[in-house]
Amino acid sequence: MVLENVQVYDEDLDTATLARYMSADEIAIDTETMGLVLGRDRLCLVQLCDPQGYVTAIRIAKGQTEAPNLQKLLTSWDITKVFHYARFDVAQFNITFGIETAPIFCTKIASKLARTYTSSHGLKSLVTELAGVELDKKAQSSDWGDAENLSSEQYSYAANDVRYLLDVKDKLTTMLKRENRYQLAQQCFQAIPIFVTLDILQYQNVFEHR
Repeated sequence: MVLENVQVYDEDLDTATLARYMSADEIAIDTETMGLVLGRDRLCLVQLCDPQGYVTAIRIAKGQTEAPNLQKLLTSWDITKVFHYARFDVAQFNITFGIETAPIFCTKIASKLARTYTSSHGLKSLVTELAGVELDKKAQSSDWGDAENLSSEQYSYAANDVRYLLDVKDKLTTMLKRENRYQLAQQCFQAIPIFVTLDILQYQNVFEHR
């Protein structure tokens, strides 16, 4: 099913789409959930985009614990998974499917390391500055749990959250290398699974002295 220029799947990718994504060096990924509390708010939608701009959305059923093709993609070490705020999405994949996603590039971390001239590191600000596109965020806080009745506005919003992410990643990479911060960024990305584990176990501020 195609909606708002997005190919929509129920519960998992088909084998042809998996093969297409597995041939890429990097894939942009985002998720939509019922809320932001890990372990309470379930995963509802997974959006993917390859370097050619091919966007898919996978509707995740309530109680679903497996998506073999998606899991194969998420755990392939040959493909960089590009997120904005990877910490949350990777935790959702761990909770839902019991997997560790790798390797990772997080545009939020990259922005904080590279764009030190601003405190605005949200995806909307990044896409506006680096891709020249104004994202419509009106559907951000909406009910993603009714998979069969998601609106065209919701699919359009979800698709746009991955459609520009690889371009943003490339421009942030250029900035990081120019400022000699790329290696530091890579070290931060490699540490994300540690923070994911801490988040799932509900630890907070373990690195703070107080």
